[in-house]
Amino acid sequence: MAIKALGYLGIRSDKLEDWSSFATQLLGMQMIDQARKDLSFRMDDRQQRFSVTNEPGESLAYMGWEVTSKNDLDLYASRLEDAGHDVKQGNRSLVEKRFVEDLIVSKDPGGNRIELCWNPLESSENFVPGRPISGFKTGPLGMGHAVLEVKDIEILKRFYCDILDFQISDYGLNPYPMYFFHVNGRHHSFAMVGTGKIGFHHFMIEFLHLDDVGQGFDLAQLEENRIAYTLGRHTNDYMISYYVNSPSGFFVENGWGGRVIDPEQWQAHETFDGPSFWGHERLYLPEIPRKRLRNMRLDAAANGKRAPKFAECPWLFSQLRQDS
Repeated sequence: MAIKALGYLGIRSDKLEDWSSFATQLLGMQMIDQARKDLSFRMDDRQQRFSVTNEPGESLAYMGWEVTSKNDLDLYASRLEDAGHDVKQGNRSLVEKRFVEDLIVSKDPGGNRIELCWNPLESSENFVPGRPISGFKTGPLGMGHAVLEVKDIEILKRFYCDILDFQISDYGLNPYPMYFFHVNGRHHSFAMVGTGKIGFHHFMIEFLHLDDVGQGFDLAQLEENRIAYTLGRHTNDYMISYYVNSPSGFFVENGWGGRVIDPEQWQAHETFDGPSFWGHERLYLPEIPRKRLRNMRLDAAANGKRAPKFAECPWLFSQLRQDS
């Protein structure tokens, strides 16, 4: 795959003070470049993973997808233009602002800004988290995942699969259509939910230690209406996580233990067990849709549905086979 990871995300918000404390003290990111009017955050050895642009809107500003080689930028630019999408070359100012060597900019059919970048820059300084955590699971798996709410999921699915080479991991059609896509070993780096709305549903960050998630959950409970989904475990990627309401209204998933797949062997399939094995009570929902999702979890429990003892990790399984 030429697109190999979700490299970075940017949102627009004029609630900079709220985002500063939220991203550092709860999520554990490191804020940098405080002299700028925008906010910029690190999660690892990269110069930048997450940004908040100081403007109203409270929504996704852009997704930065990392490509394998510089030539891939030309390949995707041609594909996008052939399909009728405008493409712009990132100028020097934008390249420096994103801390990459080169990039192109376009939009998907839903109007979401897509940036394809090459050679993100690393920092010479150690990552210093905003609260005491073990760190984030990033590296070749990227910064996490991003999820959009969409009206016409089929049009967007064709865009991401046919033009950008995203691969479907799995999908569910009940209680609404959901499609999950991988670009590397992370079970999904991108997903779409066909709620009939248009917007940014959430982004996910994955911690290296389960206790980092648990301690964050304790901290989030100290704030009124901060928790959006209670602690739970997803059925498709096995992630143990909770969701919080961000200062901008969309959610941020705080997770651990996500499934790692083998992209070369993976087969897309439909899932029927609902989004979660247990937990993930949607505190923000009205009672009727909340109860419907709760009943799906109770059905999964009654039928003994659960994650395997070992999350699907190609490296681990290869070691187990060698030892047997």
